[in-house]
Amino acid sequence: MASGAFCGALRGFLFEYDTPRIVLIRSRKVGLVNRALQLAILAYVIGWVFVWEKGYQETDSVVSSVTTKVKGITVTNTSELGLRVWDVADYVIPPQGENTLFIMTNLIITLNQTQGYCPELPDKTTVCNSSKDCTAGYIGTHSNGVQTGKCREYSTSVKTCEIYAWCPVENDTRLPKPAFLKDAENFTILVKNNIWYPKFNFTKRNILPSISTAYLKNCIYDPKTDPFCPIFRIHQIVEAAGQNFQEMAVEGGVMGVQINWNCDLDKSASYCVPKYTFRRLDNKDSDHTVSPGYNFRFAKYYKDASGTDSRTLLKAYGIRFDIMVFGKAGKFDIIPTMINIGSGLALFGVATVLCDIVVLYFMKKRYYYREKKYKYVEDYELGASETYGTQS
Repeated sequence: MASGAFCGALRGFLFEYDTPRIVLIRSRKVGLVNRALQLAILAYVIGWVFVWEKGYQETDSVVSSVTTKVKGITVTNTSELGLRVWDVADYVIPPQGENTLFIMTNLIITLNQTQGYCPELPDKTTVCNSSKDCTAGYIGTHSNGVQTGKCREYSTSVKTCEIYAWCPVENDTRLPKPAFLKDAENFTILVKNNIWYPKFNFTKRNILPSISTAYLKNCIYDPKTDPFCPIFRIHQIVEAAGQNFQEMAVEGGVMGVQINWNCDLDKSASYCVPKYTFRRLDNKDSDHTVSPGYNFRFAKYYKDASGTDSRTLLKAYGIRFDIMVFGKAGKFDIIPTMINIGSGLALFGVATVLCDIVVLYFMKKRYYYREKKYKYVEDYELGASETYGTQS
């Protein structure tokens, strides 16, 4: 019996053919549903696909290069360094980066370090009472040098293990507040950005053709009055991201400068202009208080008359600016246009399918409509005794 049912199903699969049948149903409900669905599909195709998403255009992603130039001078006067002028060569480290730059705003400086023997900074692993508490050759994760196995006075009240290192060791427990270079908020950054859309062989830069040399020397970016000026004052960038510069300058941080190039190349090239936005990239809130900010160390090396090497160690805190360029360009092309038109026409079949579901499964006269919708026809070439399938 099971084999007979299987053979019947197989014969039906191989020898039966379904073809659509057009049935005109005079119903206000079904007619309105059908037209409403068709209007919705038409609005989607025209409004979203072609008007908003510009489905008639071929698109390309931006290829970009960025260079920067910082300007600004500040003066400090401390007991350790005396009166000192800081210029670009002092606080921009390194002088050039790839789509990024770092401006030092705060520092801890250790002068005249030479290699020799000195007591380690006191902590739970270095404080000692005698040489028995120290291990020769020991190097901890946070050590400044190699322990010699001796215990020495660090101060009148504290003893620590002696190390061989660059001495005196750095003490970074006291960070200057306010920031050492607090006037860095008035420094300016010139951002030069060149873009290329290879598919359309279109190039442009953010110093627009309308910008003159005289204007460039005096302008400062402002989103309302000077939205295309490529010179930015640092505190304005930080404030535009909802941050306070003086707070950020103490421990440092990471700022993102986003340049957006969204260009419709069916229009004049003068409409293809950059849009600048700013945000802080490193988290600085109550949930992220461990190791905040941005800092690193570097040293300046010297050799005295006797040939002894010495150095000045700097732990630099500051703001790193990551310049990110995004963009998409579009231009009319017949191929995406025809593809989207064809896709839109195919969507009209959805209205028919949905209306069939309503008619055949939800309306009161669904069995009557189902009887009119489906009709079974036997093969004309078969004899009367050779019929198969269901007849109605």
